[in-house]
Amino acid sequence: MRRLIPGLFWAALFLPAAALAGPYAALVADIDTEQVLYEHNADELRHPASLTKMMTLYLVFEALSQGRLFSDTLFRASRFAVLRPPSRLGLKVGDTLSVEEGILGLVTRSANDAASTIAEGMAGSETAFAAAMTDKARQLGMSRTVYRNASGLPDPNQVTTAWDMFRLGKALNKRFPQYYTYFSTPVFYYQGHGFQNHNHLMETYAGMDGIKTGFINASGFNLVASAQRNGHRLIGVVFGGPSARRRDALMRELLDDGFAQLEGADPRLHVVEFDRPAAPALMVAETAAPVPHHAHAAHHPQAHHAAAHPAHPPAQPLRLADASATTHRTASKAEAPAAKKTHASASKAKAEPAPACHKSKCAHH
Repeated sequence: MRRLIPGLFWAALFLPAAALAGPYAALVADIDTEQVLYEHNADELRHPASLTKMMTLYLVFEALSQGRLFSDTLFRASRFAVLRPPSRLGLKVGDTLSVEEGILGLVTRSANDAASTIAEGMAGSETAFAAAMTDKARQLGMSRTVYRNASGLPDPNQVTTAWDMFRLGKALNKRFPQYYTYFSTPVFYYQGHGFQNHNHLMETYAGMDGIKTGFINASGFNLVASAQRNGHRLIGVVFGGPSARRRDALMRELLDDGFAQLEGADPRLHVVEFDRPAAPALMVAETAAPVPHHAHAAHHPQAHHAAAHPAHPPAQPLRLADASATTHRTASKAEAPAAKKTHASASKAKAEPAPACHKSKCAHH
């Protein structure tokens, strides 16, 4: 058995390597018509990695829109939360984190300590919050998704599909347009550090305004991206990239082709050199037939879900924690202010280097 130096444990756990990247899957579709412009293994199970935080944010946005949370609601960081593996904001036990700071920390830094702090603050425990995430996934027609935590840190039973990620991306855009703009935040300043958004494709791809990246060894480099051109909005999903650069290059190619098809061009042939069979652990879970994407709106196949996924805890009503853990700066505010009020504009100052967390050691890309 290989021995690890304690300080190198997390580096080994999240070290990106093409040989460890997950199997490839992808989807590009129109957000309004759901016209499929590219599809490959889009109903097969994959590990979401930090794409998981899209659902964490969905529950936060829902609570904000219903007045159950406010942008300045404070959550207190627990020992469990601050010990989450990278990527992190660097919270210490007892630190308070506002809802808006948490949102921006998830969108830019993909901070796992912030995700756990939010989960514990909203539901009492991360386990209860993950159950609520899975329950919400069923309500959104994400029939093959199971959540085990709020961050996307490795768990063999935390799975999703490209189609389910499309559904979640669409729901975030359509149901919470007032909060969706958070996903385009270029940089977030927190406690003297500048955290740049990991979705660097937004910097170079015309029309792109979000939404989330993800990486763990079991998944490879993942991305859900949304772009708008000529009155059309597309959502693209890529799982299994061997690097962030090659994942982004493929997403650019797939979206360009999708927009061209909407203008009357013929579909292009895409040769993806890193396409390979699913890993054995996922192949076992694929013994049940995938749910057709066209059935998602009204179909809730509980029997299929039980066969295709390990059992998950029954969802509990999502609740806010006791006042000792959650406080309000101003209880009269009903909605989160624009993200610009919390983070400095990227054009005003160059972001400071983030705390030591080399991209090869973090579970966020």
